[in-house]
Amino acid sequence: MIFRLIHDLVAMFRLPEVTIDLMRKETEGNDPFYRDLVDKFHAEATAPHPRLRFVGAIERGVALCPLPREADGYLELVEPAGHRNVKKAKRLGYVFGRIDYNRYLDDVGDIRRSAEVRQGRMPDAYLQGPVTPCRNPPSRSRTHDYPYFGVTKDGRLVAYAGVLVAGELAMIEHILGHAQHQADGVVPLLIAGIAGVLIAEYGDVKYFGYGTWFGAGTTLRRFKRKFGFRPYRVRWELGEGKAVRL
Repeated sequence: MIFRLIHDLVAMFRLPEVTIDLMRKETEGNDPFYRDLVDKFHAEATAPHPRLRFVGAIERGVALCPLPREADGYLELVEPAGHRNVKKAKRLGYVFGRIDYNRYLDDVGDIRRSAEVRQGRMPDAYLQGPVTPCRNPPSRSRTHDYPYFGVTKDGRLVAYAGVLVAGELAMIEHILGHAQHQADGVVPLLIAGIAGVLIAEYGDVKYFGYGTWFGAGTTLRRFKRKFGFRPYRVRWELGEGKAVRL
């Protein structure tokens, strides 16, 4: 454990660097919800790290996949095991697509309650509380959005994800699969499907994000790597000519 912590600390200061523009100015004309969403994400990303106070909370070790221009290019980034996972899910009849989150509230509750422990214990609100409907206003732009995606079978939702789209970034903010369907490859199908939609429909997005790298365990890191994600150091730009100093 100590060796891993030392290794991670050294790795944090040897990461490849990228600059990501959240394009806040482009929220003009959209619902104010999306400007506030950009501001909230930027504030959280650049706030002091809870343990390393001299760096931003989401600046070193962001798990990113630089997106190619064509969907086939993304598939080349996926490891063979990932391809097998996706093909298995399709063969078993699972279907990926954009979803109306509020249509599947009962299924979302079932997914959340299907496992008490994932990368840690699930919050009691997820295990016991009701599922709150999403009240996000529809976006008038593909530069900023918050779409939900899901995997279904026989009309039932078995995996879902909410994705923050902010300029050059599309970040998975919440993703879960039903424990009884995990072995069928439903989450791999979900991730690969999202990447395809981002490439086809969200032209400003350059980076597909999946949380942080160093906060994830070995198994989750291996899973992220399988689908093209690697750790980066990010310089966040708000999109108004104000680069954030790291």
